[in-house]
Amino acid sequence: MAILTISQEMGSAGAEIGRGVATRLGYTYVDREELLSRAHRYGLVQERLARLAEDRPSWVERLDGETRRYVVALQAVLYEYAQDDDVVLMGGGGQWLLRGVPHAIRARIRAPFPVRVTRLTATLSAQGQERVTPKTVAQFIRRDDIQKAAQMRYLFDVDLNDVSLYDVVINTATLSRGAAVELLAEAARQPDCATTDAGRQLVADRALATQVEMALAGHPAMRRRAIRVESSQGVVTLELPGDADPDIARTVARGVPGVQNVTLRAAEIPIVLSYPG
Repeated sequence: MAILTISQEMGSAGAEIGRGVATRLGYTYVDREELLSRAHRYGLVQERLARLAEDRPSWVERLDGETRRYVVALQAVLYEYAQDDDVVLMGGGGQWLLRGVPHAIRARIRAPFPVRVTRLTATLSAQGQERVTPKTVAQFIRRDDIQKAAQMRYLFDVDLNDVSLYDVVINTATLSRGAAVELLAEAARQPDCATTDAGRQLVADRALATQVEMALAGHPAMRRRAIRVESSQGVVTLELPGDADPDIARTVARGVPGVQNVTLRAAEIPIVLSYPG
């Protein structure tokens, strides 16, 4: 079948639509809590995982080599679920991580800001939340929008609202939740979204590359090195900066299950032109 990855704006009903599609298709529904639960198995601190899952690291954390391991762990877990197919993935950067995968449908669920404020205010009020006003909810949504956009920029250097990241963009102010569920479920049933050997291999390659990144990020001599990892059918290529020990990098990569061979290449150094005067 297919992989459905959903990016949502707070108050747009994206989670409800995702659960509805999963129920309709008999898919596994994976939300932020599920991603964090599986990532916790890597021996990482749950509280820090939770915070990095929803916001970019602080400046201090970016200088900490351990931060890289946390970030890559969350991506590794998303790929683990993606390899199973028949899954609805909520958040986690799937719109970028699964780019180019033919059986992945990348959806963005949106609604105008005033509509989102009204909906979330009503939802929180019905839940008995104290001191809920449209003003406080608007501030909450605005902060969430900023955090999500900043996180995507930090992790992947992309604009969260770039339409090229999505195959389907749904405005729930004009399309009902039920209609959105039907639209996405029908798209997932299309022959164009059927899993192929090539598509499955692409996901497997990226999953293996991420596992190698995890191993490198966990090694004392490698965790502070900016190493680009690529994988193709078990052959892993490491793009190393000049200060990285190639022997250690190769040994760490070869120790990851599924790696058949490791090749190295030097990282390209940007050419900076300067002119007199």
